[in-house]
Amino acid sequence: MREVMLWVQTKQAAEVKIGYWEKGKPNQKKFTATKTTLASEGYAAHLLADQVVPSKTYDYELYINDQLIQRDYPLSFQSQALWQWRTDPPTFRFALGSCAYVNDSLYDRPGKSYGGDYQIFKAIHQRTPDFKIWLGDNVYYREPDWGTRTGMIYRNTHTRSLEELQPLLGNVHHYAIWDDHDFGPNDADGSFVHKEMALDMFKLFWANLNYGAPEGEGVTGTFVWGDVQFFLLDDRYFRTANRNEAVTPQMMGKTQIDWLVNALAYSKASFKVVALGNQVLNPAGKYEGLINFKEEYDYLLQQITKAQIEGVLFISGDRHHTELTALMQADFYPLYDLTVSPLTSGAGNPKNENNTLRVANTLVAERNFAIVEVSGKLGERILTIQIYDKNNQLKWSKQISQQSLQLKKK
Repeated sequence: MREVMLWVQTKQAAEVKIGYWEKGKPNQKKFTATKTTLASEGYAAHLLADQVVPSKTYDYELYINDQLIQRDYPLSFQSQALWQWRTDPPTFRFALGSCAYVNDSLYDRPGKSYGGDYQIFKAIHQRTPDFKIWLGDNVYYREPDWGTRTGMIYRNTHTRSLEELQPLLGNVHHYAIWDDHDFGPNDADGSFVHKEMALDMFKLFWANLNYGAPEGEGVTGTFVWGDVQFFLLDDRYFRTANRNEAVTPQMMGKTQIDWLVNALAYSKASFKVVALGNQVLNPAGKYEGLINFKEEYDYLLQQITKAQIEGVLFISGDRHHTELTALMQADFYPLYDLTVSPLTSGAGNPKNENNTLRVANTLVAERNFAIVEVSGKLGERILTIQIYDKNNQLKWSKQISQQSLQLKKK
């Protein structure tokens, strides 16, 4: 409500700052502090707008070496509404997606290009979400990228420079988690020798509100928008190797899960949205879903149930298809896992996968994204999921009420 972090990247060392003003009041312009972009930081900088007040929309402009940089699209951000004890929570919309591959012929594998349909980012922008959550594989490190800071900076810069992405970056707030491809090699785990470098790169290119809950490691964090709290989990930093049978396998680790459950129990949010790079509830056991870490899967669900936590909804990426999974329980409300993938990577069809918990008619085996709207009166909120294809055509829609995620009173 009082600060907004803005991200900028230049092509060479330069002094950068942002001028911003409340919409309709350009004569009351304020400025961020000036920073110098450095090669060691990929010429990227975080600029803090700390003269904002709640419930406002701001226009802004970029200055490089004191020269105004013109854009052919508007630049704007918003401060969150101060609604508590005053009104019902505001209606808001957020976008979801994962698996964003941007072709790079010099480093791609031979053959047919894996990425494409970049117009999907324009389609997301046209839906005017307030913010977007990137659900992992937000970039795809290639073999030359994994081992050096130079390579990781190059790959993030290459993806972030995509022309079709610019209006979305310039007008929508962004939060992110990672999965294997923006952490390290395919299926990478906590043994990855450069995971601290990968974390440094992630923090450089994503300005999440916080990192490393609860122990100061990884990308785990949380933020609140309106009356909804989002929990951003780390499925890589603490992970054991998928093929290591000498230990009890873990994806997140007990410390992270215990922090999550305690934070969920404390939260008074209407919906408590838990984001994880891998699927949480799919029982099929394919690839890297949480069900393959059975003790951790059981522990997470048991703790949520024991703590009697209401309003939990999982969101995930990774799988190169979209689906809604629903775990129906006799003595607890339904748990949902909304998987949204891919954005621009190759799409897959899990035709040989028996996800017995998939909600009928929610499988989308093509490039797509989600727009989720939260609306309604306090205590009677409605979460509406809409899935759109690359051309902005609606594929399916579903509503989940706040009441349906509450415990039955005995």
